[in-house]
Amino acid sequence: MGKREKLLKKILSGQSDYSISFSDLTNLLIFLGFKRRLKGSHNIFTKDGIIERINLQAEGSMAKGYQIKQIRKILTTYKFIINDDNE
Repeated sequence: MGKREKLLKKILSGQSDYSISFSDLTNLLIFLGFKRRLKGSHNIFTKDGIIERINLQAEGSMAKGYQIKQIRKILTTYKFIINDDNE
């Protein structure tokens, strides 16, 4: 199981919402095909075919827990999966 797949599993489990690195999370979203736009301290992620926008702000080096919950809802709604066998 690769790093991205482990991170996705961690997000989907809902047991580590406050211990996910902001940089790992943004890299995962970019890998999943989201486009990143910066506006001040806000990192806004969009993807064709997904209505919701993901608006992230770092809390130190970590992602905010409530934002992880929002991302989990989007990932489960749109059924994202990762096959990281080549990593």
